[in-house]
Amino acid sequence: MTGSRASLDAPFIELIDGPTPVQEMDRLRRALGGGPRLLVKRDDTISFGFGGNKIRKLEYEVAKAMSSGADTLVTLGGIQSNHARATAAVAAKLGLGCVLVINGSPQERPTGNALLDRLLGAEVEYIPSRNERAEASARVMERIRRDGRKPYLIPLGASTPVGAMGFVRAVAEMVDQNVIPDVIVHAGSSGGTQAGLIAGITNYGLRTRVLAVSADDPAESVRSTVRGIVRGIAGFESFNGQIDVDDTRVGAGYGAPTDASREAQELAARREGFFVDHTYTAKALGALIAWVRDGWLTPDQTVLFWHTGGQVGIFA
Repeated sequence: MTGSRASLDAPFIELIDGPTPVQEMDRLRRALGGGPRLLVKRDDTISFGFGGNKIRKLEYEVAKAMSSGADTLVTLGGIQSNHARATAAVAAKLGLGCVLVINGSPQERPTGNALLDRLLGAEVEYIPSRNERAEASARVMERIRRDGRKPYLIPLGASTPVGAMGFVRAVAEMVDQNVIPDVIVHAGSSGGTQAGLIAGITNYGLRTRVLAVSADDPAESVRSTVRGIVRGIAGFESFNGQIDVDDTRVGAGYGAPTDASREAQELAARREGFFVDHTYTAKALGALIAWVRDGWLTPDQTVLFWHTGGQVGIFA
């Protein structure tokens, strides 16, 4: 992808107060018996809306919504969707309406992200399953228009070429922190985080490998989605580079803990004092731990775990 470059001049709404920290994971490394230098990029510490990677993407996606004259944000996700919660928080901050199309049944006593959605004042329309998302979203958009409002639909995870610009800029932030890892490991699902990281890495001509650990979908499906998002970024229309996705850590399914994710959650808390959730980040950290133990990640490397947030899910 020589010659590809994304502009950082796209409009965005500033929601993140300064760069998120990069921290050494020395105690985790020692617990694993050595191996590569281990770092963590703490997007879980973003202060706005309980943080996480979705805030980076929404800074750009909501700027586009505002420029279109929208007065209501519409998005979709599961009942414990981090993205839905983050969208509701942005809408509240900017004085916009928010409608969430949520697959699942309403909880008698809301917990986790569902509780926060309610506190943030979002309107929630429940649907039986993921299969109804497209039809329900179109129906909600039409209803809002009939009511005289101007809705803007944010796709799942804000994983669009516009949203991915949040992670193109995040790579610039990482470089400014003098961190150039050999490998970045992160949790992946809707594809926008990996797409932005790949574009950002390419912008700087880095040799960093970006490894996504799938939370749900097969690797080939995730790779196809990521490739489409990257190609939608101006300057990357002909992108045909490598996209690395591991889909072997899903276990019994989306959000279901595995033995490896349970261990990763305990090690992160007891060795480094931060928290990972079983839906996304614990499975990605579990993969990193396995790769250190089996020697696939080597002592001469620097490996960065990009913590994409999601800790609210621990309380679901």
